[in-house]
Amino acid sequence: MKALVVDDDLALADVVSFTLRKAGYEVILAHDGLVALDRWRSESPDLIILDLNLPKLDGLGVCRQIRAQDDTPIIVRSDEDDIVKGLRLGADDYIVKPFSPRQMVARVEAVLRRVGDTHPSPANLTIGEITLDLSRCKVSCRQDLIAKLTPLECRLLEILMLNRDQVMLADTLIDQVWGPQGGDKDMLKQLVYRLRHKIETCPSRLMFIETVSGIGYSLIFTSKNK
Repeated sequence: MKALVVDDDLALADVVSFTLRKAGYEVILAHDGLVALDRWRSESPDLIILDLNLPKLDGLGVCRQIRAQDDTPIIVRSDEDDIVKGLRLGADDYIVKPFSPRQMVARVEAVLRRVGDTHPSPANLTIGEITLDLSRCKVSCRQDLIAKLTPLECRLLEILMLNRDQVMLADTLIDQVWGPQGGDKDMLKQLVYRLRHKIETCPSRLMFIETVSGIGYSLIFTSKNK
């Protein structure tokens, strides 16, 4: 497995790199946002550990550009306010500074496990005029592409479609999307935000995600799609 570590703090980048190499990962380094994009394109890493405070192009800009082209797993590192922005742009997980090497490796392994999970029989999930292609992470409306989803977005939409018109508890969704040691309510909130902006563009708004305050979320279809 190949990890791209992006941090302008050379000492911290060396510590992260040493920890990952000790855990068996090949490490590529970048110390600013523009170099990070170059290394991502040339090296095709399996995972990116991305500091958000970078010179030349900040981590949010790096995350935005990568997510516009690919679903390479991204773990962001910064303070809490910036992390929310990173999750909203498509980051898969986060680490709040300061962090321990053990915590970082556990996060990396959890993200790679989630990405490596595959459906035993990739298929399409269809409700009315909405089709979710589980193998390609694409959602379509009347055979027209609505959006390309990240694996996490695809997993969340699959769960909501399978339980359409039912209120899914936030904790249940977290457990089914990330696993018991993975996500949290802030990550779920940002994942729902991203998914909403992708799927609610279908003509006639054939489906939408309803927030049930203090409880969870429900995917609502119009009558023609049930």
